Amino acid sequence: MLFALVAPAWATAHEVRPALLQITEQAPGRYQVFWKQPVMGDVAIRLSPHLSSGWLEARPTDEYAAPGFLVRTWTIASPTPLDGQQVTIMGLEKTITDVLVQVELADGHRLDAVLKPDHPTLALALSAPPAPGVPAYLKLGVEHILAGIDHLAFVLGLLLLVGANRNLITAITAFTVAHSLTLAAAALGWVHVPSALIESLVALSIVFVAAELLRTGQPSLTRRHPWIVAFTFGLLHGLAFAGALAEIGLPTQGVVAALFLFNLGVEIGQLIFVGLAVAAILALRRLRAMTPRDLSQPARLVPAYAIGCFAALWFIERVGVAFQ
Repeated sequence: MLFALVAPAWATAHEVRPALLQITEQAPGRYQVFWKQPVMGDVAIRLSPHLSSGWLEARPTDEYAAPGFLVRTWTIASPTPLDGQQVTIMGLEKTITDVLVQVELADGHRLDAVLKPDHPTLALALSAPPAPGVPAYLKLGVEHILAGIDHLAFVLGLLLLVGANRNLITAITAFTVAHSLTLAAAALGWVHVPSALIESLVALSIVFVAAELLRTGQPSLTRRHPWIVAFTFGLLHGLAFAGALAEIGLPTQGVVAALFLFNLGVEIGQLIFVGLAVAAILALRRLRAMTPRDLSQPARLVPAYAIGCFAALWFIERVGVAFQ
């Protein structure tokens, strides 16, 4: 029953990406608007940005397709101030995606916010002091890891392989250090790897962990030194995180801060997941101890086969995308 409920989400891992609305004041009264929305297959999600001034009702200056996205741009010349206007993303309430809004004025004042299906409108209070709250990139990092079923599947496989003990701390630390390194390197432009290749290798890393879960007999290198595998595959997962961050876009100013907050958000989300998973495993162990039947073999095989089958499906799909 549980796998029937989560299967649709697992099968479409990483398909839900955020949209991006950037409004940049190039000079007083002159604005550049950039809108990027995700595409599912060949069909764009029905989203459209609106400003209360009506600026975006005009025909876009440019419109083109990018891998996985539809892009529209407007060049606006208007004496109407941006401060005090409302941004509304029409159709957002019918989706499960988010929209990152970035506004930057010529005087350097900027605003970053995330619009969600249950809150598709934002008042641009640009003259007011920034409201207290969690920065946008921190939230995006948390949401990305918790929505990234493939990354969570790898972490879960690692947890099942290592167990809820001291070795888990070492393995998770190695995974964190590794993906932090490659996330920073790729986001700052020091490393360039095709995203389709990285996503395929991420899926293959999950297949590997699932196979290790099924292995019996002499302990393998993975079981003896799980931190090595965690670090090695963490490098791949960091490149995948960087690909997701590239799709969202980094601000023109404060790149390092935004990158740090996104990575911190990923770590927070990962710790939340690990904590919940460890609690669930410990609860199941207690339940198993109260059951007269020996459930140790099903408890090992069912998660391993489930993770492995979904990962194999992701690998086949992503290899197909890579060769399109």
